[in-house]
Amino acid sequence: MRYDLIIFDNDGVLVDSEPISNTILSGYLTELGHATSYEDSLRDYMGAAIHRVHDLIQERTGQALPADFDETLHARIFAAFERELQPVAGVTDVLGKLVADGVPYCVASSGSHERIRVGHLRTGLDEWFEDEWIFSSEDVGRGKPAPDLFLHAAERMGVAPERCVVVEDSPLGVEAARAAGMDVYAFTAMTPAERLAGANGYFGDMGQLLGLLG
Repeated sequence: MRYDLIIFDNDGVLVDSEPISNTILSGYLTELGHATSYEDSLRDYMGAAIHRVHDLIQERTGQALPADFDETLHARIFAAFERELQPVAGVTDVLGKLVADGVPYCVASSGSHERIRVGHLRTGLDEWFEDEWIFSSEDVGRGKPAPDLFLHAAERMGVAPERCVVVEDSPLGVEAARAAGMDVYAFTAMTPAERLAGANGYFGDMGQLLGLLG
């Protein structure tokens, strides 16, 4: 394999959470008077840390979201995760192959550590990720499209950025990976390839990822 570290995004790449979380986010913002469709939420917030929601609403409306916005949103999302969340089809086969080949991997997500762990526990992916292999935008302060999170993950895993590849499914994530000087393969299950410009390769099914990784 040509890479020394595989860095996975979490939402939409490891766990099939984007439809759930963006349905809830768009509904909650609309409830608060900020009309947001599901498509709007995917376009504006997919792959982003929660501070982007606050920033864009403030920028567009001049209004701040409620002080308990994050807590309420996460409570609703976590409850839905318990009912509905599934791992992305085929991802455990990919992880199993990486383990068998001795290839290090980790997860670097815009989501909080709590959100990552809740999703992994619900889907059984917790068996595949040690705590020290999990990185969140909480660790660095600036989420994607800034490169900080991916650079932090590479440093903590002891691998030079140019020896890493990121697996992403959002435009913000692809931009962050490129800014970090890393290769990136884009998962097109939810986002068309033309919106993921700049990736080194594209795949629509997890079964195709191992071929890209070499």
